[in-house]
Amino acid sequence: MQKDAYTLILEAIDGGIYRPGDRLVEAELAERFGVSRTPVREALQRLETQSMLARDGRSLIVASLDHNQLAELYVVRAELEGLAARLAAKHASPEEVKVLADMVEADRAYLDDPAALSRANRRFHKQIHLASHNRYLVQQLDLVHRSMALLATTSLAAEGRGTAALAEHEAIVTAISDGDGDAAAEALRSHISKAFETRLKLDAGAGEG
Repeated sequence: MQKDAYTLILEAIDGGIYRPGDRLVEAELAERFGVSRTPVREALQRLETQSMLARDGRSLIVASLDHNQLAELYVVRAELEGLAARLAAKHASPEEVKVLADMVEADRAYLDDPAALSRANRRFHKQIHLASHNRYLVQQLDLVHRSMALLATTSLAAEGRGTAALAEHEAIVTAISDGDGDAAAEALRSHISKAFETRLKLDAGAGEG
């Protein structure tokens, strides 16, 4: 299925082709994606409405998140993902649990590649969202993870964070497999909290550099 201009631009931001602060030019985007300028213009307007893009004079740039926005995003993410894990513990099929467990094992191969591990991490969390079997929750989490694309770095780049994150993933899967909703929710909220703490340390270090 042919992707529309909105999806193409969004995926380019999510994939790091366009980073926070990068200027998006209508004509360049149309040429890159092989589409006309009208759908690109409409996509840019839509992304600006969703706060994915911001105005810099007359130009549109990829938005960035300040400290307060980042903190607010992680609070919402922790609560919604905790709910997804709780529902997954109740509704996930044995096949879905096996997929999650297999993901954790496969992702160990990416421990020396933070970018690849970050992509694998998104797939793992998406699988939990789907295992909740709640379409409205999945929609809300899609919005949250869209905003996560505005983060210039991954917390998984911090030394030792990848190994710790996979151990946390394993604990989440175990709780879901056991059908323990409380434990699954707590494990996932704790996981998000630790990722946030790591990100704050990374950002502080970048500020000192």
